[in-house]
Amino acid sequence: METVIGATEHRDMAELPADPLAELARQLRTLKAQRGLQTGGLQQRTGLGRTTLSQALSGHRAPSETTLVLLAKALGADPEPLLALRSAAARPPVSRASRAVGPLSFEQRYRAYVELRHSRLTVVGLDLSRPERAHWPLDAAYLSLELAERTEGWPGGDEADQPRLVVKRAEHALSERRRVLLRGLAGSGKSTLLQWLAVAAAREELPEELADWRGRIPFVLPLRSLVRRGPLPAPQEFLAAVGTPLASSQPEGWAEGVLARGEGLVLVDGIDEVPQGQRSVTRDWLEELLAAYQDSVFVVTTRPSAVPEGWLGASRFTELTVRPMSAADIGVFVGRWHAAARRGTESAEEQRHLHELESALRMTVRAQRDLAQLSSTPLMCALVCALHRDRRGHLPHSRMELYQAALSMLLVRRDRERSIDIPEGIQLTEHQSVKLLQRLAYWLIRNRQTEMDYPTALALISDALPAMPTVAEQGPPEQVLAHLIGRSGLLRQPTTDTVDFVHRTFQDYLGAKAAIEAHDFHLLINNAQDDQWEDVIRMAVAHARPAESTTLLRRLIARGDNEPKHRPRLHLLAQASLRYATEIEPAARQLTEQRARALMPPRSPEEADTLAGLGAGVLDLLPSSPENLEVDELEAIVRTAGAIGGDQAYAFLQGFFNQLPEKYRGWELNNAWRNFDVMQFVRDFLPHLSGKPMLHIETREQVAALHLLLPVQDVQLDLDLTAEEILGCLDPEHVKSIGISGKNVNDLEFMRSFPHLREISLRGCEKITNLGALSGLSLTSIRLSHCPEHFSFASLSRLPALTDLFLYSKVPYETLAELPCTENLKLLWLGPEVKASTVGISRWQQLKNFVANRSLTAEEWDEISQLKNLELVQGLPNVAGAPLMTTVKTLTLDEATDESLQVIAINFPRLKNLTIHRQASRAVIDLSRLRTMRDLRVTLNRSGEKVKLGGFPAERLTIKPRPRDDSWRA
Repeated sequence: METVIGATEHRDMAELPADPLAELARQLRTLKAQRGLQTGGLQQRTGLGRTTLSQALSGHRAPSETTLVLLAKALGADPEPLLALRSAAARPPVSRASRAVGPLSFEQRYRAYVELRHSRLTVVGLDLSRPERAHWPLDAAYLSLELAERTEGWPGGDEADQPRLVVKRAEHALSERRRVLLRGLAGSGKSTLLQWLAVAAAREELPEELADWRGRIPFVLPLRSLVRRGPLPAPQEFLAAVGTPLASSQPEGWAEGVLARGEGLVLVDGIDEVPQGQRSVTRDWLEELLAAYQDSVFVVTTRPSAVPEGWLGASRFTELTVRPMSAADIGVFVGRWHAAARRGTESAEEQRHLHELESALRMTVRAQRDLAQLSSTPLMCALVCALHRDRRGHLPHSRMELYQAALSMLLVRRDRERSIDIPEGIQLTEHQSVKLLQRLAYWLIRNRQTEMDYPTALALISDALPAMPTVAEQGPPEQVLAHLIGRSGLLRQPTTDTVDFVHRTFQDYLGAKAAIEAHDFHLLINNAQDDQWEDVIRMAVAHARPAESTTLLRRLIARGDNEPKHRPRLHLLAQASLRYATEIEPAARQLTEQRARALMPPRSPEEADTLAGLGAGVLDLLPSSPENLEVDELEAIVRTAGAIGGDQAYAFLQGFFNQLPEKYRGWELNNAWRNFDVMQFVRDFLPHLSGKPMLHIETREQVAALHLLLPVQDVQLDLDLTAEEILGCLDPEHVKSIGISGKNVNDLEFMRSFPHLREISLRGCEKITNLGALSGLSLTSIRLSHCPEHFSFASLSRLPALTDLFLYSKVPYETLAELPCTENLKLLWLGPEVKASTVGISRWQQLKNFVANRSLTAEEWDEISQLKNLELVQGLPNVAGAPLMTTVKTLTLDEATDESLQVIAINFPRLKNLTIHRQASRAVIDLSRLRTMRDLRVTLNRSGEKVKLGGFPAERLTIKPRPRDDSWRA
């Protein structure tokens, strides 16, 4: 599999020094000396801690990519040579002794095949004169992007229960995960990440952060190919299903044995490329694999809108989202692309010109926010680089202009630059090439495919040629198709039997153009509710003439008016398409905006994120004043503007914030600051938040800004800092709650420097193996997540004031009776990682709150029922088997099965609050069984299902997001 991206490598492996880390440190010290900087000055310029700088300059350990980019910027150096040295230093050596002598085993042959098959990327526009140079080694190309996890915050105040984002580099975010659903926009790098994981696993060179994935055997399963072949494959069919030549020599039961032993790394790419009607079948297939092979690792990718949040929640998947590239990432990417281009030319003049273009583009991207937003995915950034080179420094201004210019560049200029008039005996004009490619793209879209059989592609070309005599007379259909595959730069042949576009974006662009030219408006509107057609609809509006654009938008609105189920998606799609239209009838624009306003303001994080995806234009539709708005709307509006980012969003937030009552100036605004200029945001917003909410620090820039916010009482540090850096950026006298993560903290002794500390959170601190340094402290709350394998919990018993314990990590106990802890616990949260039985929980008779995150056995329920003060139970899939629970007042369930609702009505007589999550598997929720519970209030996090009240009072039901009409009633 090849992935479209821009990339580079500065030097051949043969050119790298014997000790890359020492050479990297030497170059950093030289640059520091040349600039006349002291360590303190460098620390101030970068926002990095003294220990981090010391380690980078001494060569004690390899600095992170982010650290290196910040250092290069502060030292006025090109980061690329430095990053190349870091990459070489970080690559684990492969011992010759570890390589087998003699005949290779099947596993060795398969690993070698995966490494070679997936070790190249297709680099958009890298070298138009030499098509073979459009491919580049994955080693040089891979850029670790940021992944975001939306977690449920730890309790500890009203705001702590709100969802928040934890952002980490990919290898850190994936660390210690076994099941990941990765969401990302087109061209965001999802497939490239899977490709890198496959190659690194095949080479047995996964980085230290993914040490628990080492030794696994990768299976790359692109769903675009699998769904065409019929039933999805069983393990023994994996290799044959993806066309692996080694399939026929695979030992019987080999793949099944790999997965059964927990040695598999299953990489499933493209849920969004499965037709909607088949996605439930795909989920069933995944769940069967998960049930059979629980110890293997599964990573699944999808576009964001293809499946709802929690789609694989029942299988305990962690959902991560690929973040847009940061300014630093874009700078690194631009540097890598141009370095790759320089390597492809021997002309000193052209190399000098490429250096100039790189410098100019870096400045342009920094100066023009719109261009930076346009360049925020690897695919789009590669197109920008290619067009900037092609046009000698001049760039298109809109996304559609960018696509159109890229097509022209790839279709025409490549062979013109090679000075070959008739390559392969075929000469096509740009118009002729586009017509033929449109035909292929439109067939794929109509058939909900992203890949076709070679005979189908050939048949489509054959059908087109009679109407194109100047093309037909040049050669047979096979020759024309070969020309399009070999010369267009847009079409490729992944296997001898299949044809596809180099990226889905080009397929959608050309398919939308074909639909407009065929006047297939009915087909477009009838499929508008399908996420696979969203980009096609937007681009169709862009391709259409003014009258046609108006017709499309009016039909989208009309269908949304008539179909309440699809109304929000259709009306927001119409609004999103407005900015693609060159010219639109004023009345149609007014109607579209009117319908979009009816969906305003947003009332949930999901609605806010959907609106933010429409871009800055949606800000004009948001209420400019908080007057007469409910709390859910206030929070969602701030979230929307914060996620959009940019100057226009900043101005909106300032005006809205200044009118907000002080008690609502909190969580969502605190979450937004990473999307704006950090220092400006700190000065304008953070000092004025209500109640001094917990600060979530995710970047070095935020760390550098902390001195403007002192004293900080509650802080979560979601990035790798050393103990010295933590002490250096906080005032220990005032800190009451602190969370740390990462691998740079070696022990917890420094926590004793915080005299008023009451709450600690440790997340993924791989070098912390015990809590002994905390013994005797007056801590009331401990939060432990993703602890290392041999972590000791013994010191929990030496925390006399401990009342709240959160365990989101494996524990070495069969039952909770073995867990060393004081008898004072009032709150116990157990994450899905905790497999220990809850037998023994009755020893904590003061326990009021309990969270399990799994089903409970009858034995476990019986012991829990002995807790006389228990008031809150959360995280249960159901309550099947629960005995009489007379003390429980608050209950949260993943699903509301008829059986669970019946148990609640009988065995939870004093229940006052019931919250129900995720109901994707049920069409109707029947609350009639609860009608006799007169004090009960129900909160339903609804995802489209209807509700049958059956006598349950509507005034005691809260639906989230808050409905705008009665379409929720069954």
